[in-house]
Amino acid sequence: MADPMIGRVRWLLVRLAVGASIAYGVTFIVLWIQLEKRFVFFPVAELLYTPNDINLDYEDVRIKTSDGLTLQGWFIPSNSESDITWLWFHGNGGNNGHRISELALAHHRTGVNIFIFDYRGYGESEGKPSEKGTYLDSRAAMEYLSSRPDVDKDRIVFMGNSLGAALSVELALTQPPMAMILVSPFASVRDMAKLTLPFPPVGWMVRNHYDNVARISQLNVPLLVLHGDEDDLVPISQGRKLYEAANQPKRFQTLDGAGHNNTHEVNPDQFWGTINEFLAGFLI
Repeated sequence: MADPMIGRVRWLLVRLAVGASIAYGVTFIVLWIQLEKRFVFFPVAELLYTPNDINLDYEDVRIKTSDGLTLQGWFIPSNSESDITWLWFHGNGGNNGHRISELALAHHRTGVNIFIFDYRGYGESEGKPSEKGTYLDSRAAMEYLSSRPDVDKDRIVFMGNSLGAALSVELALTQPPMAMILVSPFASVRDMAKLTLPFPPVGWMVRNHYDNVARISQLNVPLLVLHGDEDDLVPISQGRKLYEAANQPKRFQTLDGAGHNNTHEVNPDQFWGTINEFLAGFLI
């Protein structure tokens, strides 16, 4: 005959195990929600540098989003006869001011018009960043750029870096550019989360999706993907996965020795030379 005391102990142990699992699960979910915010967005409010610090002509621009926020950006006119305009979507960290050296090189090496803006919560732009919010921001930027009389809206190229690549791809679904340049892109936040935290629950807990790989297959836009082979934040395999899902015409360029944030300066001739070769196909 079974000892009732043993049965009660077993039942107590089962309840304790279930309770511990639930507590662990809830704690993990709460921690992941907080971690995801920091994993995706790293805004910095203080704008330390402007194009004026490197003697670049520019306009300080304020644009309104459809939900009423004011975003800050810079329009840097071409220093050549180029009629191409870049709509520049920067990465998830810092703000416009942290791209000053890259802006200077882009202006010098390509000669295109450049419009770069800060997402909500970044630099002097109002609000707090979110996936939906950044999509609204990209639409406001495109609307502003298309309204300028000195910009040919049929000659706009999206330049998206890391997180900015996701905004480029999403915006291109409804407002396709002449061409698209993606630097150090990822396939999706879910893919990146699995690489960073390879636990089974992480994939379905992701709230910020930025599902580039699902969207890019719907596009028919000339595409250039550049990715450093020493990128330890977004592995080059992510860029290749996105590239493989894209339609032709497309080109993939491995940046020798480049990491995630130094793609434009490790081998500048390779980086800017590849971009200029790509853009040369659209000269008229």
